[in-house]
Amino acid sequence: MKAFITGGAGFIGSNLADRLLETGTEVTVYDNFSTGQDKFIRHNINNPKYTLISADVLDKNTLISAMSGNDVVFHFQANADVRGGIHNTRIDVEQNITGTHNVLEAMRVNNIKKIAFASSAVVYGEPEIIPTPENIPLIQTSLYGASKISAESLIQAYCEYFDMKSYIFRFVSFMGPRYTHGVIFDFMKKLKEDPTKLHILGDGKQRKSYLHVSDGISAILLAMKKSDKKTNILNLGNSEWINVTDLAYIVCENLGLKKVKFSFAGGIRGWKGDTPFVHLDISKISALGWKPDYSVKDTIIDTVKYLSENDDLLGAR
Repeated sequence: MKAFITGGAGFIGSNLADRLLETGTEVTVYDNFSTGQDKFIRHNINNPKYTLISADVLDKNTLISAMSGNDVVFHFQANADVRGGIHNTRIDVEQNITGTHNVLEAMRVNNIKKIAFASSAVVYGEPEIIPTPENIPLIQTSLYGASKISAESLIQAYCEYFDMKSYIFRFVSFMGPRYTHGVIFDFMKKLKEDPTKLHILGDGKQRKSYLHVSDGISAILLAMKKSDKKTNILNLGNSEWINVTDLAYIVCENLGLKKVKFSFAGGIRGWKGDTPFVHLDISKISALGWKPDYSVKDTIIDTVKYLSENDDLLGAR
């Protein structure tokens, strides 16, 4: 099999590339390095089964040419900043919707019939049902979420028109090695600047579920092996959740910091579009025989360990 990964030099994409290479799959990584990191991919550069193309999905002609000869596309490129749309209302449209359309067009031109797409739990907005199943109405509370569900819809339409097969994964936040943005990253960046205090967005009572990147990749590959509908939509998450204050305590403890003074700003949300409670129903992916190896706490600890050992990343953003 030949796999094409957009965003393949980023956090999830680079971990996926490693896993696919381990199975003997030929991998082409397509990344503009806006958030991807050379250190995540340099160990693969001399692998004959690995090809790197530094380019943007908005460059459609280059994308079409680069994708030629592949069997499956993992579309993991995106604007990953949920909050960014407040300040730049075009970024989610350009990166997440137009980018996805270009990927689908490249697939159509190259007659590639299978796509895996990194969607998000954010598409659920503020759901009334917790844990949240895949089949509830989707009411958007952020431009990021709206762009992801728009991309999902484009994918489904292309599957109908051009006999493609899609695997759409609605993630909770992934953590683990090569993690480069999100709550732990923000906390550690702040604590590196001042280890005596930590400012937390929201009231600290927000409840979130997290998944280790290795568990997420295992779920993705299993679903693509065992699910066979034209469009397959699956939640990827953990059976547990944790509130943000408790997460902050775990971070501080594993950094060896004591008596850190916490301060809070905002109400039940850290920012407009933030969801106070994220906990997905994972019964659908679990029915295929998957379960996470890492607890939420172990996922947090492993992420702190990785960033402590690679603290140059904290200064990269």
